[in-house]
Formats: sequence, C-alpha cells, structure tokens
Amino acid sequence: MHLFSKRNMVLLRELTVTDFKLRYQQSALGYLWSILKPLMLFAVMYVVFALFLAMGGDIPNYPVYLLTGISFWTFFSEATTQGLQAVVGRGDLIRKINFPKYIIVLSGTISALINLFFNLIVVFVFAIVSGVQFRWTVFLLPLNIIEMYLLALGIGLFLGTLYVKFRDVGYLWEIGLQLFFYATPIIYPITMVSATHPFMAKLMMLSPMAQIIQDIRYNLVTDQTETMWSMWGTPLAGIVPIGFTLIVFAFGVCFFAKNSKQFAEVM
Repeated sequence: MHLFSKRNMVLLRELTVTDFKLRYQQSALGYLWSILKPLMLFAVMYVVFALFLAMGGDIPNYPVYLLTGISFWTFFSEATTQGLQAVVGRGDLIRKINFPKYIIVLSGTISALINLFFNLIVVFVFAIVSGVQFRWTVFLLPLNIIEMYLLALGIGLFLGTLYVKFRDVGYLWEIGLQLFFYATPIIYPITMVSATHPFMAKLMMLSPMAQIIQDIRYNLVTDQTETMWSMWGTPLAGIVPIGFTLIVFAFGVCFFAKNSKQFAEVM
C-alpha cells in the first residue's frame, strides 16, 4: 500500500479532523481553548517573572517575546503527547482496518499544528498592537516551524511505539517535559545565564528547542535576541541542533516502522 495514496490521505484528513473535534468536545468554550490555554499560561508567567521578578527588562517587546516562546512550547508539548498516545488511543481501529499506522501519529501531531496556527494569529495580533517592527526574517518562520515539527514528530513516533508496551513512558515524558521546559530559555532570557555562566549558556543553545525558539524570536520579535548562531559565532554550530533533529526524526520513523506490525498483537 502506497504511503501517500489517495486512500491514506483521506484517512489522514478524517482522523485529523476527528482528533481536533474530540479534543474540545463537551467543553463550553470549545475551540477557544486552543488559544486560551497559552494565553492564560502567558498571563501567569508574565505577572510572576516580568512584573514581580523583573525579568526581560532589557529585551524589546518582552511580552511578545514571552508569548512567542510559550506558544511554540505548547505546540511541542501537545504534538509529542498526542504522538505518544495516538496508537493506544486508536487501538480499536488498528485491530479492524489494515492501513499504515504512521497515519495515526501524523493526525495527532497535525492536530497540534492546527492549534499552533491559531496561536500564531494571536501572536501576530499581539505583536502588531505592541508595535513590533517586522523584518524580512519573518519569512524564515516556516523553516523554524518545519524543524520543530520534525523534532516533535520524531519524538512522538518513538514514544508512541514504546507506549504500546510500556505505559510508564507517559509518566516519564510528563516529567521530562517539565525538565525540558525549565532547561529551555522560555520564561527567562538566555542572557541571564550567559551573564554568569557563558559556557553553560552556549551548551544550552545547542538544544534543538532552544535553538528553534530563539531563532523564532529573532525572526519575529527582535533582532536583539541571542541565538545559537550569535553565541557560537559560526554557522557550523548549527550542525549540532539541526543534525540532532534530523537524527531524532529518522530514528523515530525507523523505530516506528520496525515495530508497527506488532501493534495489534501487543495491545
């Protein structure tokens, strides 16, 4: 069966629409939650870290800077979690119909991608109201989003495969997300780390998520954003985070493909 046949594309579309609808089923605010969730988190973080702890005072348009980081982290968290739960959540379908199992994980991650686009509309409106001066670099955002999506999809495929056999993976990833959140400069500027531990800051920026989020902030919000490229001073440093992203994606695809034939038997 061809991976991108018309039948598979129709199935992918239907599963994506179903995933998106079911997520907000029986909730009073419905699809508005896809926007309200990162906005509420942003409001709490801004009050605590910007107003009370006076973080980000040296960064132009810090509220937009913060909202951008939270919105993209929310996407990464949702996409990987959806990928992790996708196969088990569609166990009945897997037992009844023969189709490429990757479609299930794709539908969950694409559903998270749809949420991201809604959040991006809010970010752009927020940026316009805040007086952000857009530069030509804003056209590089699709590349940043593709890189983040490949990273999230690779992780989702890998975790989703493990989750079929080991439900503990869900709890471990929940903890892992919390650790990665605070290890990534989302609520605090990376300059806070580089001011006291410059080498540690450079190491942190080799993380794909740190590299992507800082690049997005640079491209969208302000060119005064520290990026991996500016901290390391050479384009060759990009081999580490971008290479890691491609390796994670390729490994996730191969690991999933190798084990997907046994999903129906294991569940």
